[in-house]
Amino acid sequence: MLEKLYERLQAHTPRKLGLALSQAAVLIPIVDRPEPTLLFTRRAAHLKQHGGQVAFPGGKREPDDPDLLTTALREAEEEIALAPKQVRLFGRLSDLISLHGIRVTPFVGVIPADLPLRPEFGELDVIFEAPLAMFLEDRRSHTDVIQIGERSLYVPSYQEGEHVIWGLSAMMLVELLAVGFGRSISLDRPPDGSRLNHRLDARQPLFKGDTNS
Repeated sequence: MLEKLYERLQAHTPRKLGLALSQAAVLIPIVDRPEPTLLFTRRAAHLKQHGGQVAFPGGKREPDDPDLLTTALREAEEEIALAPKQVRLFGRLSDLISLHGIRVTPFVGVIPADLPLRPEFGELDVIFEAPLAMFLEDRRSHTDVIQIGERSLYVPSYQEGEHVIWGLSAMMLVELLAVGFGRSISLDRPPDGSRLNHRLDARQPLFKGDTNS
């Protein structure tokens, strides 16, 4: 499964936004277990922006970062003590724009199981894993419907224990599932039988700008 994912992502041409915006990058870590998982973090509750929200390791590009992959790997090391040498890079996904006008670039990598990871408690309070099968089978709890001009985006929301995976992270997963695993999933159409949620909590920003999956 993972080798096929590598081939698909290496052949993928992600959308790159040439907008003059602040840049950030995240790492989508796939944990190499007999049943692979995805690794997530939860931002510390005391943070003013996105406190308590689930995300992938990542952050803003620093002036000394030669490229965005460096940013993603540096942030992962700072946030969860993941050494860059432990990451096997598979590829990158399309740029997205956050609500705060930051261009976010996701990278996909595979990491060994059971590494001695630990959260940086100034930024995070939890590191957790969710079964990749949950996303491959699209076991979403509901779908958030986001209106961007005349376009409706159907963003999945997943529940793993007490954790909710939604918003920008879920949008990244849609592209990963569609491109990397050939799943019939898209931000442009609702899935069959999914509960649609047209009312998002305005205190939990999602993103702004046009996106494609």
